Amino acid sequence: MNDLSKKPPSSSSQNDIHCAITRVVREGKEAEFEEAIKRFVARSMRHYGTTGAHLLRPTAICHPREYGILRSFNNEQDMKAFYASDLFTNWQSEVADLVEGEAVYRQLHGLEAFFRNENTKQPPRWKMAFITWLGVFPVVFIWSRLLMPRLTMLHPILVMAVINICVVVTLAWLVMPALTRLFQPWLQSREQ
Repeated sequence: MNDLSKKPPSSSSQNDIHCAITRVVREGKEAEFEEAIKRFVARSMRHYGTTGAHLLRPTAICHPREYGILRSFNNEQDMKAFYASDLFTNWQSEVADLVEGEAVYRQLHGLEAFFRNENTKQPPRWKMAFITWLGVFPVVFIWSRLLMPRLTMLHPILVMAVINICVVVTLAWLVMPALTRLFQPWLQSREQ
């Protein structure tokens, strides 16, 4: 994940809205798309109400040419204004030859980001929380046991920062995708 641009949080940061957009890039156009998105993000960060943008590059877990763009806004009105703006419309035209199909938009609320699936609805929050705990608990335990004895020369805050980096990377790229695939039938079952 690349932090393409970020503004300081505004006074309405408790109402922040996050939207994930996925685009499938045409084969051989990946580098051109990445350069175009960097230029666009630089321009778009001046749009009122935009608080951040992150590029998620394809991984072996998802579609090999599917890029994610996570955008943050002060509130829902700012998000709607951004996606209705000439700036965004012009961006869509600019990359039309670089992408396949239509963009997929998902508004994210916390844990839902791990459980996204365009073909099914979001599982209940309690199920998402349980699966997240199931992933977090062993990952924190393992990284803490492995790293704490080796990092005794660092300040405790730095030790926790290193452990947290390892935990987040392990969860985002390995554990959560595996757990959500493994538990998909239960996550999508009707029982509450």
